[in-house]
Amino acid sequence: MSAVRTVRELHSTPSLGLLYPKAALSFGPRGSELPGVEYVRPEVVVDRAALAAYNDVCGFGTGDVLPATYIHILAFPLAVRLMTERGFPFRLPGLVHIGNRITQHRPVLAGEGMRLRVWADSLREHERGRQFDVHAEATVGEEVVWEGVSTNLRRTSSGSGSAPASPDVTPPSALWRVGSDLGRRYAAVSGDHNPIHLRKLTARLFGFPRAIAHGMWTKAHCLAAFSGRLPEAFTVDVRFKLPVLLPSSVEFRSARSASGWEFSVRSARGPHLTGAIVH
Repeated sequence: MSAVRTVRELHSTPSLGLLYPKAALSFGPRGSELPGVEYVRPEVVVDRAALAAYNDVCGFGTGDVLPATYIHILAFPLAVRLMTERGFPFRLPGLVHIGNRITQHRPVLAGEGMRLRVWADSLREHERGRQFDVHAEATVGEEVVWEGVSTNLRRTSSGSGSAPASPDVTPPSALWRVGSDLGRRYAAVSGDHNPIHLRKLTARLFGFPRAIAHGMWTKAHCLAAFSGRLPEAFTVDVRFKLPVLLPSSVEFRSARSASGWEFSVRSARGPHLTGAIVH
């Protein structure tokens, strides 16, 4: 049985440029539960120039079909608005995006108006703290065409009870050289100007030695590597591991599985991302 949530309809996209400073300066009391609210954008129309810029940064070809990861960035401002709700259990700064699952039920064209809705649930324990899921859904008319789930972690412990990752013996499919400006380039096409991705100085304020790549850029670039080999409906599920420091060189590896594909992004430091595509 679905939880009853209060629907808050938005007729413009929330400004991440305003929400990030609000989140950074928010020190008020925190609730103990996720808010029973969902944010809805009733009519989202894709800007084709913005889509072309996103495709260029992430490695997709040109075309009228939206990459499955593109709908995530359309829904992301609603997710940030939700996570900056008064009384949200956790402050946005310090949350770690540890996993993302996207299901494309059918290809979505740039000319199709979508209804987006976002909500959070499943607050639960994690070996390093507490985690929760942010759900996003896109519909065209009455048809659900796309679903996404982002799992976020609030760390309360630096320990880990998991075993070290075993070496990946799959031969590399490609070597990616990730430039120092990638964080700023992806921020420009996604709207996600989180300071940990932009410059060495701002990343160091949050404990990183230099800027790190957006996890959703890494996922998108992996998905772009499968262009022309995917069916119209699929699920792509990833777990984010070590951050990709900028600049760096990383290896992309992929192999067929019984249900689709398995893939990873690794470097000498270890795995940065592991994932699977299920048809």
